[in-house]
Amino acid sequence: MSNHPSPQALRQRVWQLAEPVCAHAGYELVDVRFTLEQGGWVLRVFIDVADAPADAVPGPDGFAPDLVDLDDCERMSRELSATLDVADPIPQAYSLEVSSPGIDRPLVTVPHFQRFVGAEVKVTLERGVPTPQGSERKNFRGVLDGVDGAEDPATAQARILVDGQLWRFPIADVDVAKIVPDWDVVMKGGRGQVRTADAPAGKPGKPTKPGAGKHAGKSPRH
Repeated sequence: MSNHPSPQALRQRVWQLAEPVCAHAGYELVDVRFTLEQGGWVLRVFIDVADAPADAVPGPDGFAPDLVDLDDCERMSRELSATLDVADPIPQAYSLEVSSPGIDRPLVTVPHFQRFVGAEVKVTLERGVPTPQGSERKNFRGVLDGVDGAEDPATAQARILVDGQLWRFPIADVDVAKIVPDWDVVMKGGRGQVRTADAPAGKPGKPTKPGAGKHAGKSPRH
């Protein structure tokens, strides 16, 4: 049996190491993912500008302000590489990629869910929540309505409104949660992440902000 820690344990360890490094450099650590792909293990670290507004609107250049670009990712790739080299938390060879979270940014922590109340989100849970029919539900798509019990991350619950029905799920049980962007706003240069009460869902499209969602600092680690 392998003595290597699980991908989840490695993710938690890397998060502990990366978060203070990102904060010191003026960035927010958004997510960490450690996955085995065809070319080997890949550690992906997603960063955003610290305290970036959830409802950013276009500035004079036509784009939402405070979006992470390629230079930001390259800078943090160098700094995180140095930290990971010293701590050496990952026993196997891997590639490090630092990226912006993109318009459809993931929600991981309780503060993430609090900040993006009003966003349309897609959520997959590790464990399902009971339904009125006596089954379990793991997948949701709806508007994030709020957070209950935020003072305790272990038990905090998010509220999501799906087709007029309110559901609650433990944030600690989230496998993947991502924002569904309002593409009408995105194509006008905004982030399109938090909707007003009467804003319809936009049509699919692609963001046009240069550098948004690009990876940088892709390098092998041993």
